[in-house]
Amino acid sequence: MAGHGWEGVVLKLMRGKDFTFTVTSAEDVTGHYRRVHLEDGGLLAATGGALHPTMWVRLWFRDGGKPHQRAYTLVDPDPERGVFTLEFALHEGIASDWARNAEPGDTIEATVQGTGFTPPAPAPERLLVIGDPASLPAVNSLLDAYPETPATIWFETQHASDADLPFRLDEDRHDLRRVDRADGALEARVRAELPELLGDPADAYVWLATEAAATRSLTAYLRKELAVPKQRVNSLGYWRAA
Repeated sequence: MAGHGWEGVVLKLMRGKDFTFTVTSAEDVTGHYRRVHLEDGGLLAATGGALHPTMWVRLWFRDGGKPHQRAYTLVDPDPERGVFTLEFALHEGIASDWARNAEPGDTIEATVQGTGFTPPAPAPERLLVIGDPASLPAVNSLLDAYPETPATIWFETQHASDADLPFRLDEDRHDLRRVDRADGALEARVRAELPELLGDPADAYVWLATEAAATRSLTAYLRKELAVPKQRVNSLGYWRAA
């Protein structure tokens, strides 16, 4: 695929693979969260069935004629049918604008490069998860991958309708702790509550994906102050505050 600028050139050099997805349908989950169903353009067959939790793709959008890529987690990938779903936490921006207007027959170019997941070994006795609407699809895929493992989830919310987001929770195993979005609120709540659930840092497992600066700060806290080993912390900044 041409026209992806220097980012596309770098991804191609790193053996990124390009695909074109086709929209089959779309639906609003809430006024701030939209689900888009797509045909995969051969993506899932190309993986040879090697799917993993939190698997993501880079979508390409144009803004003022310039290409921009954004990463999104695959939801319910079905290799036999060659379909999957993407979920968008809507805000101002080119990706959200595309999702709001997506209709059957629309296409979107994508590149797969960089996605991966290393299962923690030994497996944790409890998942400690920190996220927000942007990372909800990845959170759900992680919970799906560990169907017998208890989890505590700190989840930052912004809108009243976030109460209706499509969490995949088991009331007997999952403890969801909502945190209203405010400066420093999520980090303060995690610092206050996570240590008592940590146990032996060498056996703990913390997965976090939220705003980039908050993710960096919490990652440093986990590793430097709580002594959680690097391989037991999976962190990635999903977005940047304006």
